[in-house]
Amino acid sequence: MARYFLTGATGFLGGRLARRLLADGHRVVTVVRRAEAAGEMRALGLEAHTGDILDRASLAEPMRGADGVFHLAAWYKIGTHERELGWKTNVEGTRNVLETMRELGVAKGVYTSTLAVFGDTHGQLVDESYRAGGPWLSEYDRTKWAAHYEVAEPLVKAGLPLVILQSGVIYGPGDTSSVRQTLIQYITQKLPMLPGGAEFCWAHVDDVARAHVLAMERGRSGETYIVAGPRHSLVDAMRLAERISGVPAPRFVAPPAMLKAVAAVMSVIQRMIEVPDAYSAEALRVIAGITYLGDSAKAKRELGYDPRPLEPGLCETLEHEMALLGMKPRGR
Repeated sequence: MARYFLTGATGFLGGRLARRLLADGHRVVTVVRRAEAAGEMRALGLEAHTGDILDRASLAEPMRGADGVFHLAAWYKIGTHERELGWKTNVEGTRNVLETMRELGVAKGVYTSTLAVFGDTHGQLVDESYRAGGPWLSEYDRTKWAAHYEVAEPLVKAGLPLVILQSGVIYGPGDTSSVRQTLIQYITQKLPMLPGGAEFCWAHVDDVARAHVLAMERGRSGETYIVAGPRHSLVDAMRLAERISGVPAPRFVAPPAMLKAVAAVMSVIQRMIEVPDAYSAEALRVIAGITYLGDSAKAKRELGYDPRPLEPGLCETLEHEMALLGMKPRGR
């Protein structure tokens, strides 16, 4: 069995990947900033060291002797005013991990990028050859673009044996992102409206975790693979959620032009007063008729990637979240 160095083990996707690797009999080594988190990781069976991807010196010893590196750690806030950490984590942190991998001569690595580096695809289902250069809708998009094209790809061209994966929206039980917050607002009937025209590729967390294993085992070094799920508009996803759960979805669908206008107003207001992240100009921009769409055909063909349809995955997710709230689905 292999010894893998993994960043982001305390996160949603990283945690699922860590558990999968352990279940397959591999050793998993990670770095964590807090002693409490280290204890939690060790209780799961990981080898946890004190460290931080922002502290390059802390990475070498834990990574030394690894058969492979999975770099998943990232900053993914939308609408927050704390932007400096985004660049440090997504760009400088990625550089630290990948350059340490190169210096130690690790045989192979898998780096988790995102469809967000493409920005708005304007309804097109694009492949790995697509390129965009901004302007960016969010700081997350901008910093992940820089990490992908200004850090990872140049190192690949210099000979780093790295596979890059691009995911879309990742959902599932245990999520900690804004996707979960939207679902909770919907379940509790506090979601005021649905954004018209917003469309994403929805991938269950377990499918994306499996894609990382497949990329390490079968992916060709130097290649990029989109590992997104089926495309659905947010309106359609919420209508599906209504059929599953029995909870009515909002009937008002806000036109993209309206959301863009509100975003422009909020950009002025938030300079004067603090507003909730979900109602910030940035958060409104990324749902104002925006599409983040990518074709996973290459990953299906070369890796054997097989993402599930949205309905069974969303059913599992809604049942999980509703159970936490003491509710039971009453749809179908």
